[in-house]
Amino acid sequence: MMPKKLETATYVEAMAQLLDLDLKPQHRPGVIKNFATIYAIASLVTEFSLPDDIAAAPVFEP
Repeated sequence: MMPKKLETATYVEAMAQLLDLDLKPQHRPGVIKNFATIYAIASLVTEFSLPDDIAAAPVFEP
């Protein structure tokens, strides 16, 4: 399966509009860069396949 490519600039613009955020033009590049980093880190977790017979723990105990 081909990993999805997220257009972070488009996503940030859409979410700012949807959430009615006043995202200043000077902050946009940093927000886009940070979101791309968050997406890359999250992909490490979401792309890790688990066996079908695994069950989620009902309670988290560190």
